[in-house]
Amino acid sequence: MSKAIRLLLSAEQEMFDAARYYELQAPGLGQDFLYKVELALHDLGNAPERWPIVRDNIRRRLIRRFPYSLLYRSDSDEVVILAVMHQKRHPSYWLSRKS
Repeated sequence: MSKAIRLLLSAEQEMFDAARYYELQAPGLGQDFLYKVELALHDLGNAPERWPIVRDNIRRRLIRRFPYSLLYRSDSDEVVILAVMHQKRHPSYWLSRKS
């Protein structure tokens, strides 16, 4: 049974900011980014424990083709996406995000 996925508002904003950036680079690239994120989110809902823990109970799922990761925690009833993080960003910028 698949778990529900919830993106924090800050993670959702990061996702759409990245999609806008990629769309400006090449038409359709932003949509491809969103599609790859959607595939990763679906994967997390089905198998959240599959990906490695990076800190405490926070895991990281890489996005295919793009230098981004989903940082998330798996609760009993849902997967909470804390950040849609560019790989070159400081790795702990998102630590204050709790909900």
